[in-house]
Amino acid sequence: MGVAKLTNQNTIEPASKYALVERERRYLLEDLPEGLNRASDHFQITDNYISGTRLRLRKIRDPRSNKWVVKFTQKYAPNPTDLSRTMITNSYLNAAEYEVLSIFEANEIRKNRYSLDFEGRKFSVDMFLGDLLGLVLAEVSFDTDEEMEGFQSPPFALADVTNNETFTGGKLCHLTFADIRNEVKRLGIFTKQRIAHE
Repeated sequence: MGVAKLTNQNTIEPASKYALVERERRYLLEDLPEGLNRASDHFQITDNYISGTRLRLRKIRDPRSNKWVVKFTQKYAPNPTDLSRTMITNSYLNAAEYEVLSIFEANEIRKNRYSLDFEGRKFSVDMFLGDLLGLVLAEVSFDTDEEMEGFQSPPFALADVTNNETFTGGKLCHLTFADIRNEVKRLGIFTKQRIAHE
């Protein structure tokens, strides 16, 4: 077990050897990028954010095989002003374990996740469902800080929203697409169709 340390918020945080650093850029998209459509291969993801915590239950279904993967995740940014670097710890659950944990009050997000290879990088493209229907985000991961800091936004992105907390799962689970549209307008992001003009 890692040595506990005191954070700036005066709370004790365990220094877990199981936590990984995740480096990501997140982009707002108008729609699925060229080369993808709604029928393209994808995974169906349901995220439940447990209220008042940094914990998430994630169910991933492969529609082609009807196989499921369930993960219990802790994810947080050590520096709240830099959301591109997060600490993430995953535990894989069986059905019984999931049922036990699912009793906690949680906030749900549903989305279809597509994979896109673009200029040597693999993007995860999420098309949100339910109250967030109309929102499309793309994420790309990096092995080093240097790779991430030198990366240019892809041409299919409307804006880099990596450090905008509105577009994180913990915030999105409380929002609707109308809220997203208002945020896009506030940021002055111009779109060709759906997001700005509905």
